[in-house]
Amino acid sequence: MGYYLFCLHILLFVFNKLPLFPVNLNPAPIKMKRLFKYFAKLAPLCLVLWIFLSLFSCKKTDKAEQEIAKVPVELHISRFDREFANTTPEGIPLLKEKYPYLFPEQFPDSIWEAKLSDTLQIELSEEVDKAFGSFGEEAESLESLFQHIKYYFPEFEVPKVVTLISDVRYEDRIILTDDLLLIGLDNYLGPDHRFYEGIQRYISAGLDKQFLVSDVASAFSKSVLTYPRNRTFLSRMVHYGKELYIKDRLLPHNTDAQKIGYTQEEMDWAIANEEQMWKYFVERDLLYSTDSQLDRKFLDPAPFSKFGLELDNESPGRLGRYMGWQIVRAFMEKNEVGLRQLLDMPADEILKESNYKPRK
Repeated sequence: MGYYLFCLHILLFVFNKLPLFPVNLNPAPIKMKRLFKYFAKLAPLCLVLWIFLSLFSCKKTDKAEQEIAKVPVELHISRFDREFANTTPEGIPLLKEKYPYLFPEQFPDSIWEAKLSDTLQIELSEEVDKAFGSFGEEAESLESLFQHIKYYFPEFEVPKVVTLISDVRYEDRIILTDDLLLIGLDNYLGPDHRFYEGIQRYISAGLDKQFLVSDVASAFSKSVLTYPRNRTFLSRMVHYGKELYIKDRLLPHNTDAQKIGYTQEEMDWAIANEEQMWKYFVERDLLYSTDSQLDRKFLDPAPFSKFGLELDNESPGRLGRYMGWQIVRAFMEKNEVGLRQLLDMPADEILKESNYKPRK
């Protein structure tokens, strides 16, 4: 911020609006008419300054992305889903030796042999092949994600990636450990896929491959964030806001809708109603409330958020997370704070220093 103020002063000097080093730091009050004229003259200058700072910010971002692109990453992807589909009963022992973590000891080989000829298993495998093919596009996106993670978290070790078919266990579609990333590809076939019939729409909407890498980024974010002990609604909002802000850094080419798991229409609704949502939270003193029901209404996955108003059915779920995201973004725009430092900052400090103003 100090750098930007210095740039402003230099520009004012260049345009002959201020001396380079002002002598009187407490000038006498200016009459209102003169003040209006002064700001009217400054309007073009403010536009120039805005353009200058925007270009400066873009250059900083471009430079960071150039550095990130040079981060070395060794990505190893094993297509267990294909290997299993193409094996024979005689090949099961070899797969068990290669992937012991995918074959619980309590299940005999006869279980896996039966799966090889199971009609549903075969159909799932065929549909995954149609949707992902060689998995090349997703591999590039994962490599970029891991480069961004290592840039901001150098101690991160790139896990071995294993793709599989999980029998549509969507709650466990991404499993990330220190050295292993399991991806259930059958959970990303598209919201209208016949395999998802019977799954509630707000859940199936996220079962699309456009959200796959974003889900991996979420899994990583959860590994570096600690859920707040502070039980206030604000603390939980900002916690999820931090998770989404991490995605801003790790997935710069993803849309905001992809990061939060919205359709574009849901994203547009959140943006259009941001000011009214903030008024609702503030006027009802919800920010520092410890009512656990607020999680269910505004933070947990749900078909819509619950304001208790007629427009509820039009709203997307998890709008509390969206609001926390905007607070964190406002804070990071106004403060020179590193990403790691942000993770441990308390929510009330972030809100205070953000000077958050909702979009109108």
